[in-house]
Amino acid sequence: MVEHVFENAFSEHLFEYRTVERKKLLLSLAITAAVMVVEVIGGILTNSIALISDAGHMFTHAFAMGISLIAIKIACKPPCHHRTFGLYRAEILAAFINGLFLLLVVGVILYEAALRMLHPRDVLGLQMLVIALLGLTVNVLSIVILRGSTRDLNVRSVFYHLLGDAASSVGIVIAAIIIYFTAWNILDPLVSIGISVLILYWAWGILTESSRILLEIAPAGLNVDLIANDLTTQFPEIAELFNLHLWAITPEMLVFSAHLKPTPTTDPAELPNLLARINAHLAERYHIIESTIQIAK
Repeated sequence: MVEHVFENAFSEHLFEYRTVERKKLLLSLAITAAVMVVEVIGGILTNSIALISDAGHMFTHAFAMGISLIAIKIACKPPCHHRTFGLYRAEILAAFINGLFLLLVVGVILYEAALRMLHPRDVLGLQMLVIALLGLTVNVLSIVILRGSTRDLNVRSVFYHLLGDAASSVGIVIAAIIIYFTAWNILDPLVSIGISVLILYWAWGILTESSRILLEIAPAGLNVDLIANDLTTQFPEIAELFNLHLWAITPEMLVFSAHLKPTPTTDPAELPNLLARINAHLAERYHIIESTIQIAK
Protein backbone atom coordinates (compact mmCIF):
# COMPACT_ATOMS: atom_id res chain seq x y z
CA MET A 1 0.00 0.00 0.00
CA VAL A 2 1.34 3.42 -0.97
CA GLU A 3 0.04 6.66 0.45
CA HIS A 4 0.39 10.24 -0.73
CA VAL A 5 0.27 12.09 2.61
CA PHE A 6 0.11 15.69 3.80
CA GLU A 7 3.33 17.47 2.96
CA ASN A 8 4.95 19.66 5.61
CA ALA A 9 5.43 22.34 2.99
CA PHE A 10 1.68 22.35 2.29
CA SER A 11 0.86 22.70 5.99
CA GLU A 12 3.36 25.51 6.43
CA HIS A 13 1.96 27.33 3.40
CA LEU A 14 -1.58 26.86 4.71
CA PHE A 15 -0.69 28.21 8.15
CA GLU A 16 1.01 31.24 6.57
CA TYR A 17 -2.10 31.81 4.46
CA ARG A 18 -4.28 31.60 7.59
CA THR A 19 -2.11 34.22 9.32
CA VAL A 20 -2.76 36.65 6.47
CA GLU A 21 -6.50 35.87 6.65
CA ARG A 22 -6.51 36.57 10.39
CA LYS A 23 -4.96 40.01 9.93
CA LYS A 24 -7.45 40.92 7.21
CA LEU A 25 -10.39 39.76 9.31
CA LEU A 26 -9.21 41.74 12.33
CA LEU A 27 -8.98 44.93 10.27
CA SER A 28 -12.41 44.36 8.72
CA LEU A 29 -13.90 43.59 12.15
CA ALA A 30 -12.66 46.88 13.62
CA ILE A 31 -14.08 48.90 10.71
CA THR A 32 -17.40 47.06 10.68
CA ALA A 33 -17.98 47.34 14.42
CA ALA A 34 -17.42 51.10 14.36
CA VAL A 35 -19.89 51.73 11.53
CA MET A 36 -22.43 49.31 13.00
CA VAL A 37 -22.71 51.54 16.08
CA VAL A 38 -23.15 54.60 13.85
CA GLU A 39 -25.93 52.90 11.87
CA VAL A 40 -27.80 51.81 15.00
CA ILE A 41 -27.76 55.35 16.38
CA GLY A 42 -28.59 56.79 12.95
CA GLY A 43 -31.47 54.37 12.43
CA ILE A 44 -33.01 55.32 15.76
CA LEU A 45 -32.61 59.05 15.13
CA THR A 46 -33.98 58.93 11.56
CA ASN A 47 -36.73 56.33 12.23
CA SER A 48 -35.28 54.16 9.43
CA ILE A 49 -35.88 50.43 9.80
CA ALA A 50 -33.71 49.93 6.69
CA LEU A 51 -30.74 51.49 8.47
CA ILE A 52 -31.37 49.44 11.60
CA SER A 53 -31.70 46.27 9.54
CA ASP A 54 -28.43 47.14 7.79
CA ALA A 55 -26.82 47.64 11.19
CA GLY A 56 -28.19 44.24 12.20
CA HIS A 57 -26.64 42.80 9.07
CA MET A 58 -23.35 44.47 10.03
CA PHE A 59 -23.64 42.84 13.44
CA THR A 60 -23.79 39.50 11.66
CA HIS A 61 -20.57 40.49 9.87
CA ALA A 62 -18.90 41.20 13.20
CA PHE A 63 -20.28 37.95 14.62
CA ALA A 64 -19.17 36.02 11.52
CA MET A 65 -15.70 37.55 11.63
CA GLY A 66 -15.37 36.72 15.32
CA ILE A 67 -16.32 33.08 14.71
CA SER A 68 -14.01 32.92 11.69
CA LEU A 69 -11.08 34.30 13.68
CA ILE A 70 -11.62 31.70 16.41
CA ALA A 71 -11.92 28.97 13.79
CA ILE A 72 -8.66 30.03 12.09
CA LYS A 73 -6.90 29.96 15.46
CA ILE A 74 -8.20 26.44 16.12
CA ALA A 75 -7.48 25.23 12.58
CA CYS A 76 -3.83 26.25 12.86
CA LYS A 77 -3.26 23.59 15.51
CA PRO A 78 -1.14 20.91 13.78
CA PRO A 79 -2.23 17.27 13.35
CA CYS A 80 -1.27 14.86 16.11
CA HIS A 81 -1.80 11.24 17.14
CA HIS A 82 -5.53 11.73 17.89
CA ARG A 83 -6.22 14.64 15.48
CA THR A 84 -4.78 13.00 12.38
CA PHE A 85 -6.34 15.57 10.04
CA GLY A 86 -5.79 18.45 12.44
CA LEU A 87 -8.70 20.79 13.21
CA TYR A 88 -9.22 22.26 9.75
CA ARG A 89 -12.91 21.39 9.93
CA ALA A 90 -13.35 24.08 12.61
CA GLU A 91 -13.47 26.59 9.77
CA ILE A 92 -16.23 24.66 7.99
CA LEU A 93 -18.22 24.48 11.22
CA ALA A 94 -17.79 28.25 11.59
CA ALA A 95 -19.11 28.80 8.07
CA PHE A 96 -22.13 26.59 8.85
CA ILE A 97 -22.86 28.56 12.05
CA ASN A 98 -22.59 31.83 10.13
CA GLY A 99 -25.09 30.53 7.58
CA LEU A 100 -27.57 29.60 10.32
CA PHE A 101 -27.12 32.99 11.96
CA LEU A 102 -27.92 34.69 8.66
CA LEU A 103 -31.27 32.85 8.59
CA LEU A 104 -32.07 34.22 12.05
CA VAL A 105 -31.25 37.74 10.91
CA VAL A 106 -33.57 37.34 7.91
CA GLY A 107 -36.44 36.38 10.22
CA VAL A 108 -35.92 39.42 12.45
CA ILE A 109 -35.67 41.86 9.53
CA LEU A 110 -38.79 40.50 7.84
CA TYR A 111 -40.74 40.76 11.09
CA GLU A 112 -39.70 44.36 11.68
CA ALA A 113 -40.37 45.29 8.05
CA ALA A 114 -43.89 43.84 8.28
CA LEU A 115 -44.59 45.87 11.43
CA ARG A 116 -43.33 49.04 9.74
CA MET A 117 -45.59 48.45 6.73
CA LEU A 118 -48.58 48.05 9.05
CA HIS A 119 -47.59 51.10 11.10
CA PRO A 120 -45.71 53.53 8.80
CA ARG A 121 -43.43 56.15 10.31
CA ASP A 122 -41.81 59.24 8.83
CA VAL A 123 -38.21 58.70 7.74
CA LEU A 124 -35.55 61.44 7.65
CA GLY A 125 -34.30 60.84 4.13
CA LEU A 126 -31.23 63.11 4.11
CA GLN A 127 -29.75 61.79 7.35
CA MET A 128 -30.56 58.24 6.23
CA LEU A 129 -28.66 58.89 2.99
CA VAL A 130 -25.53 60.17 4.73
CA ILE A 131 -25.34 57.18 7.08
CA ALA A 132 -26.10 54.72 4.28
CA LEU A 133 -23.23 56.17 2.22
CA LEU A 134 -20.93 55.70 5.21
CA GLY A 135 -22.03 52.07 5.52
CA LEU A 136 -21.52 51.48 1.80
CA THR A 137 -18.01 52.91 1.96
CA VAL A 138 -17.07 50.61 4.82
CA ASN A 139 -18.53 47.56 3.07
CA VAL A 140 -16.59 48.26 -0.11
CA LEU A 141 -13.41 48.77 1.90
CA SER A 142 -13.88 45.45 3.74
CA ILE A 143 -14.62 43.65 0.45
CA VAL A 144 -11.35 44.97 -0.99
CA ILE A 145 -9.47 43.81 2.12
CA LEU A 146 -10.85 40.24 1.95
CA ARG A 147 -11.03 39.92 -1.84
CA GLY A 148 -7.91 37.76 -2.20
CA SER A 149 -8.91 35.23 0.50
CA THR A 150 -12.20 33.87 -0.84
CA ARG A 151 -10.90 30.42 -1.77
CA ASP A 152 -11.38 29.53 1.91
CA LEU A 153 -15.03 28.70 2.74
CA ASN A 154 -14.73 30.20 6.21
CA VAL A 155 -13.57 33.59 4.91
CA ARG A 156 -15.92 33.29 1.92
CA SER A 157 -18.88 33.12 4.33
CA VAL A 158 -17.77 36.49 5.74
CA PHE A 159 -17.14 37.82 2.23
CA TYR A 160 -20.71 36.93 1.22
CA HIS A 161 -21.97 38.75 4.30
CA LEU A 162 -20.13 41.83 3.07
CA LEU A 163 -21.31 41.51 -0.53
CA GLY A 164 -24.90 41.24 0.65
CA ASP A 165 -24.53 44.24 2.88
CA ALA A 166 -22.89 46.31 0.15
CA ALA A 167 -25.83 45.55 -2.14
CA SER A 168 -28.27 46.42 0.64
CA SER A 169 -26.42 49.69 1.27
CA VAL A 170 -26.85 50.59 -2.40
CA GLY A 171 -30.58 49.89 -2.03
CA ILE A 172 -30.78 52.05 1.08
CA VAL A 173 -28.95 54.91 -0.66
CA ILE A 174 -31.42 54.80 -3.56
CA ALA A 175 -34.39 54.56 -1.19
CA ALA A 176 -33.09 57.48 0.91
CA ILE A 177 -32.83 59.70 -2.17
CA ILE A 178 -36.37 58.83 -3.29
CA ILE A 179 -37.77 59.28 0.24
CA TYR A 180 -36.06 62.67 0.54
CA PHE A 181 -37.70 63.97 -2.65
CA THR A 182 -41.07 62.14 -2.54
CA ALA A 183 -41.69 61.18 1.12
CA TRP A 184 -42.54 57.62 0.02
CA ASN A 185 -41.73 56.14 3.41
CA ILE A 186 -43.06 52.72 2.34
CA LEU A 187 -39.79 52.23 0.44
CA ASP A 188 -37.95 51.86 3.74
CA PRO A 189 -39.50 48.49 4.76
CA LEU A 190 -39.59 47.36 1.11
CA VAL A 191 -35.82 47.79 0.89
CA SER A 192 -35.50 45.79 4.11
CA ILE A 193 -37.43 42.93 2.51
CA GLY A 194 -35.15 43.09 -0.53
CA ILE A 195 -32.12 42.91 1.77
CA SER A 196 -33.61 39.84 3.45
CA VAL A 197 -34.01 38.01 0.15
CA LEU A 198 -30.38 38.72 -0.71
CA ILE A 199 -29.16 37.55 2.70
CA LEU A 200 -31.22 34.38 2.32
CA TYR A 201 -29.57 33.65 -1.03
CA TRP A 202 -26.04 33.94 0.39
CA ALA A 203 -26.96 31.95 3.51
CA TRP A 204 -28.33 29.06 1.45
CA GLY A 205 -25.12 28.86 -0.57
CA ILE A 206 -22.93 28.77 2.54
CA LEU A 207 -25.14 26.20 4.30
CA THR A 208 -25.21 23.95 1.24
CA GLU A 209 -21.45 23.93 0.72
CA SER A 210 -20.53 23.58 4.39
CA SER A 211 -23.12 20.79 4.84
CA ARG A 212 -21.62 18.83 1.95
CA ILE A 213 -18.22 18.93 3.64
CA LEU A 214 -19.49 18.15 7.14
CA LEU A 215 -21.48 15.19 5.80
CA GLU A 216 -18.43 14.04 3.80
CA ILE A 217 -20.28 14.20 0.48
CA ALA A 218 -18.09 14.40 -2.62
CA PRO A 219 -17.37 18.00 -3.72
CA ALA A 220 -19.81 19.51 -6.20
CA GLY A 221 -18.92 18.59 -9.78
CA LEU A 222 -16.74 15.66 -8.77
CA ASN A 223 -17.51 12.01 -7.90
CA VAL A 224 -15.79 8.65 -7.64
CA ASP A 225 -17.23 7.35 -10.93
CA LEU A 226 -15.67 10.24 -12.80
CA ILE A 227 -12.30 9.62 -11.15
CA ALA A 228 -12.49 5.85 -11.68
CA ASN A 229 -13.22 6.25 -15.39
CA ASP A 230 -10.37 8.71 -15.74
CA LEU A 231 -7.86 6.46 -13.94
CA THR A 232 -8.75 3.33 -15.90
CA THR A 233 -8.37 5.33 -19.12
CA GLN A 234 -5.06 6.92 -18.15
CA PHE A 235 -3.51 3.77 -16.66
CA PRO A 236 -4.08 0.54 -18.66
CA GLU A 237 -2.40 -1.44 -15.86
CA ILE A 238 -5.61 -1.04 -13.82
CA ALA A 239 -8.04 -3.96 -14.20
CA GLU A 240 -10.53 -2.79 -11.60
CA LEU A 241 -11.09 -0.09 -8.99
CA PHE A 242 -13.50 -0.61 -6.11
CA ASN A 243 -14.29 0.65 -2.59
CA LEU A 244 -13.68 4.19 -3.77
CA HIS A 245 -14.16 7.07 -1.35
CA LEU A 246 -13.81 10.81 -1.91
CA TRP A 247 -14.38 13.57 0.63
CA ALA A 248 -13.15 17.01 1.64
CA ILE A 249 -11.57 18.21 4.86
CA THR A 250 -11.88 21.77 3.56
CA PRO A 251 -12.70 22.92 0.00
CA GLU A 252 -8.99 22.94 -0.88
CA MET A 253 -8.13 19.68 0.94
CA LEU A 254 -9.58 16.65 -0.89
CA VAL A 255 -8.94 13.06 0.22
CA PHE A 256 -9.32 9.88 -1.86
CA SER A 257 -9.01 6.16 -1.14
CA ALA A 258 -9.56 3.03 -3.24
CA HIS A 259 -8.69 -0.62 -3.77
CA LEU A 260 -6.92 -1.36 -7.04
CA LYS A 261 -6.75 -4.68 -8.88
CA PRO A 262 -3.95 -4.69 -11.49
CA THR A 263 -4.15 -6.53 -14.80
CA PRO A 264 -2.60 -10.03 -14.86
CA THR A 265 0.16 -8.82 -17.16
CA THR A 266 1.31 -6.07 -14.80
CA ASP A 267 4.75 -6.74 -13.32
CA PRO A 268 4.48 -6.73 -9.46
CA ALA A 269 7.81 -4.93 -9.31
CA GLU A 270 6.21 -2.01 -11.20
CA LEU A 271 3.32 -1.56 -8.77
CA PRO A 272 5.05 1.03 -6.51
CA ASN A 273 5.83 3.13 -9.60
CA LEU A 274 2.23 2.75 -10.82
CA LEU A 275 0.82 3.94 -7.51
CA ALA A 276 3.21 6.88 -7.44
CA ARG A 277 2.06 7.92 -10.92
CA ILE A 278 -1.61 7.56 -9.98
CA ASN A 279 -1.12 9.69 -6.85
CA ALA A 280 0.69 12.35 -8.85
CA HIS A 281 -2.14 12.37 -11.42
CA LEU A 282 -4.78 12.74 -8.71
CA ALA A 283 -2.91 15.62 -7.12
CA GLU A 284 -2.33 17.44 -10.40
CA ARG A 285 -5.75 16.98 -12.01
CA TYR A 286 -8.12 16.93 -9.04
CA HIS A 287 -6.04 18.70 -6.35
CA ILE A 288 -6.34 15.66 -4.10
CA ILE A 289 -3.66 16.22 -1.46
CA GLU A 290 -3.94 12.78 0.13
CA SER A 291 -4.71 9.51 -1.63
CA THR A 292 -4.53 5.99 -0.25
CA ILE A 293 -4.61 3.20 -2.80
CA GLN A 294 -4.39 -0.41 -1.70
CA ILE A 295 -3.46 -3.23 -4.06
CA ALA A 296 -6.06 -5.99 -4.08
CA LYS A 297 -5.32 -9.57 -5.13
